[in-house]
Amino acid sequence: VSLAELSLMNKLIHTSLVESQQHVEILQRDPSSPLFSIKTFEELPLKKELLQGVYMMGFNRPSKIQEQALPLMLAYPPQNLIAQSQSGTGKTAAFVLAMLSRASANEKYPQCLCLAPTYELALQIGQVVRTIGKFCTDIKVNYAVRGNRVLKGTVLEEQIIIGTPGTTLDWCFKQRVLDLTKISLFVLDEADIMIDTQGLSCQSIRIHRALPKSCQVLLFSATYKEPVRAFAERIIPDPIVIKLREEELTLSNIRQYFMVCQSSDEQYRALCNLYGSFTIGQVMIFCQTRRLADWLSGKMSQDGHQVAILTAELTVVQRASVIQRFREGKEKVLIATNVCARGIDVQQVTTVVNFGLPMDQDGEPDFETYLHRIGRAGRFGQRGIAFSVVQRETVELVHKIEEYFQTMIKQVDPYDMDELEKLAA
Repeated sequence: VSLAELSLMNKLIHTSLVESQQHVEILQRDPSSPLFSIKTFEELPLKKELLQGVYMMGFNRPSKIQEQALPLMLAYPPQNLIAQSQSGTGKTAAFVLAMLSRASANEKYPQCLCLAPTYELALQIGQVVRTIGKFCTDIKVNYAVRGNRVLKGTVLEEQIIIGTPGTTLDWCFKQRVLDLTKISLFVLDEADIMIDTQGLSCQSIRIHRALPKSCQVLLFSATYKEPVRAFAERIIPDPIVIKLREEELTLSNIRQYFMVCQSSDEQYRALCNLYGSFTIGQVMIFCQTRRLADWLSGKMSQDGHQVAILTAELTVVQRASVIQRFREGKEKVLIATNVCARGIDVQQVTTVVNFGLPMDQDGEPDFETYLHRIGRAGRFGQRGIAFSVVQRETVELVHKIEEYFQTMIKQVDPYDMDELEKLAA
C-alpha cells in the first residue's frame, strides 16, 4: 500500500483524535517568536462560528499537537511552521482552522491554498473544511484537482483552494485563473508523501516560489526524517518546528507465544481453541496471502464468527469502511494480509494472531512486518498478547525471530485448554 493510500485510510477512519502519550518538542530559530500553548479552543482567537464547527467535529479539547501549533498558526504577525505528527492526532483540523480564520469572507478571490499529494486526500481535506466551516457560510472552497476543469478567463471567487500540485500549476500558469501573488496562507500537507512521489516536490517548490514573501507557510508531515527536513528548508525560511516524537514500536509490553501444528486444518482447530479460551474483545488475525485470508474468513464465518476481511484488492474507501466497522465492534475478528500491519490503530485490540509467520521472498522471517503485526496489540502502552500458529516446518523461523529481537516466544500446546485458560487470565 502506498504512503498516500495509507494516509487517506487513516484520515477516513479517525473519527476522533488518537490519544498519544508522545512528548511534543518545539524547535525555533527566531527568539522573538511567541511560544505558548492552550488547553481549550476558547483560548484561541476564533470566531464563534468556527468554535461551533470544531465542536461539530467532536473535538472537546485540543490534541497535543493542536495545543502547541494553533496559537502559532493564528498569531500576528503570521509564523511559518513545520508540524510533524502521526495520523489521527488532529493535524488536518488544525490547518483547516488556520485557513478558515485567515480567509476574509468579504474578499471574493483565493486567499488560502492547500496542496495535497493525491485527488482523494484533497477531497478528504475539503470534507474537514466543510464540517468545521459549516457555520462560516460566506467562505467558499474550490478544488484544483483532475476532473475539475476551469477555462481561461474564469474568475475564481472562492477564498480557499485545495488541490494537487500538477493541476494547481495548470491553474496558475496555463489557465492563469489562480493568482498566487494574492495568497496569504500556503499549506503543504503530507510533505513526506510529496517527497516520496515523483515530481510532486518540484511542482510544490515551483508554486511556492511564485507566492509573495509575506505569505505564511505551514508544512505538515507524518515524519520529520532527513528528506523531509531538507525539503522543508527549501520551502520555509527560519520555521518553528513542532514535533510529536514518533512512537517506538516495542515488544516489551506484548507477551508472545507460538503453537506448532501439522496442517492448515490443524492450525484452524488451534485457532478455534485459542478463541474459545480467551474472552477476546477484538482480535486481528494476519495471513501471508490473500488466498489464505479468504479461506480462513470462509471457515470462521461458517462457524458463526463475525468476521471482516482486509486485503489489497479492496479500494481505499472499502478498506476504511471495513476498519471503521471493526473499530465500532460490528465485527469481532479482522483477518488481514500485510496491508493492515502498519499505521492502523484500533485501540481495543489486545490480541493478535499470526496464522503463519511473515516471510520474505527467500523464505526468511520478515522481521519488520512481524514487529508491525504484533504491535497492533500493544498500542499506546497497552499490554497485549500475540500468538503465532505455525506449521512444524517453519518452527525455525520462530527461533530466528527470538534471536533477532532478543525476546522470548514461549511454546504452548494448542490442545491444552487449561494452559490456554491460564494465559487468558
